[in-house]
Amino acid sequence: MPNIEKMMQRIEQGRCYRDMEVRAADDAADMIVEGYATTFEEPYLLYSEPGYKIYEVIDRGALDEADQSDVIMQYDHEGRVFARLSNNTLELGTDAHGYKMRAMLGGTDIGRQLYQEIAGGYTTKMSWAFRVKNDDRTVERNEETGEIVVTRRILAVSKVYDVSAVSLPANDMTEISARSYCDGVIAELEEDRRRVEEEREMLRAKLALIKFLSEV
Repeated sequence: MPNIEKMMQRIEQGRCYRDMEVRAADDAADMIVEGYATTFEEPYLLYSEPGYKIYEVIDRGALDEADQSDVIMQYDHEGRVFARLSNNTLELGTDAHGYKMRAMLGGTDIGRQLYQEIAGGYTTKMSWAFRVKNDDRTVERNEETGEIVVTRRILAVSKVYDVSAVSLPANDMTEISARSYCDGVIAELEEDRRRVEEEREMLRAKLALIKFLSEV
């Protein structure tokens, strides 16, 4: 198996972006949207290619000490601010299910436009930007298929930057973040596979030599 400590050192240190659902609340008068930025204890597929699957799961206590001093709501993590904690147009909190957000978009023209897009089903996803403080990883190999399954558990988030409505279920930032995180893991696993094959080849050669000598 790969060296877990070395794999953990390869963690991507920048902001991470993950997608979840966003919807318009029943009370349309205040143009409120809500959703979960993430759920707890529910593994989701972060990256996949033939022979590898990498899952991620947010620990239930990962946000207990996170800096959430002035989280904002944006669109695609850039541009205008639609809501923010400091003026009470954005509410964030945790419950048994996950990290919940509720935003009031009626204060600006562009906010009302975003509300209409969400209410109309044109924008259905949200993402949150955060920085990981501490995590852990487990690596398992399916002996029958040879597939490697890596599970990354985020134990602590150091800072939450924003929650954003996003135009696509998996935007470019999510893809870049996932690839950056996975590249080092996959390289480590490929090296591990190469070493195993070399050891097997050496063992086959030794067995062939023993058989040859026994027949002489």
